[in-house]
Amino acid sequence: MKDSQILERAREILQREKEGLEEVIKNLDSSFVKAVKLILNTPGRVVITGIGKSGLIGRKISATLSSTGTPSFFLHPVEALHGDLGMVTSEDIVLALSYSGHTLEVCEVVKILKSRNIPVIAITGNKESVLAGLSDVVINAFVPREACPFNLAPTTSTTAMLALGDALAIVLFELRGLQAEDFRKNHPGGTLGERLKVKVK
Repeated sequence: MKDSQILERAREILQREKEGLEEVIKNLDSSFVKAVKLILNTPGRVVITGIGKSGLIGRKISATLSSTGTPSFFLHPVEALHGDLGMVTSEDIVLALSYSGHTLEVCEVVKILKSRNIPVIAITGNKESVLAGLSDVVINAFVPREACPFNLAPTTSTTAMLALGDALAIVLFELRGLQAEDFRKNHPGGTLGERLKVKVK
């Protein structure tokens, strides 16, 4: 493959991911608003669960929420089923991630937490899935296809989930009326912390 072909292929992949995000934007509806309001009125933390690539995206969403004023932690569904369910309190809310919506471990954790009357928000690409049926609110993360040539490796779908997580975090940050100083309190280190320190002075 020539250099020009490598660049062309990269642009095609990025274009496919862009098209996926455009689909997510088109499908965004009142469910997103409901999710925001549920989280905003939750006295506890946002417990994020997911496995595989969705789990990795969940960790990033949890970190972004925490650094922007919404306390959160990641709960691995397998560990949850082996004792870590005790980390979740009646004041928390769950954000469950599964593109297929049929991930066994995630659905099992959600079933148990629902039986404890803990509200559940799902981000999934399948509104007719088991996870969607178990959840109080479903945010649609459907994308036409993955960037992978075989439409298999989670690529466009994980980009969509990550973007929706960013949207939740930033909307909540703004609704809480937080400012750069509030962000700095949770992010004093690194180049960003130094930059904010200078601005605050």
